[in-house]
Amino acid sequence: MTTTIRRLIPTDAPRYQALRLSALRDAPSAFGSSYEAEKDHPIATIEARLAPAPDRGLFGAFDGDELVGTAGLGRESMLKLRHKAILWGMYVAPGYRQRGLAGALIDETIALAKSVNDLRQINLSVNAGNTAALRLYESAGFRCYGHEPNALLVDGELHDEILMRLALHTSA
Repeated sequence: MTTTIRRLIPTDAPRYQALRLSALRDAPSAFGSSYEAEKDHPIATIEARLAPAPDRGLFGAFDGDELVGTAGLGRESMLKLRHKAILWGMYVAPGYRQRGLAGALIDETIALAKSVNDLRQINLSVNAGNTAALRLYESAGFRCYGHEPNALLVDGELHDEILMRLALHTSA
């Protein structure tokens, strides 16, 4: 398998939207959003989300022209929180898991975060029952700093979330 990892651009919007909706159906307890909330987003909204910015971005794993995985980095917008970024939207399609794509996507988000001088940490939340994701994030250097009971309510079932953080500089 020859895959490439690259930053998504506005023209990737249709492929991204298709994969995102598939992810929301495939793993509803892995995301704060839902298929129902995103299924009618216009392509223009997705294109705007993929517009280049120096302190945020969405990365994609491609098998040829097919988008098979994503991970995003978003910077907090409030002045007192701008030293933090959030890793979001991490997903690899089922047929492409266990091939190192998730780790490569995380590496790209970390590299982007490190390129922003005043970012000090990346935060994320992960379903407490998703042991594979927990291991992945720990292997990338993320450490648990909290546990939120009943963080998500999906189809009548409550799910806990583990809150994790990666310090970008040793002084952070």
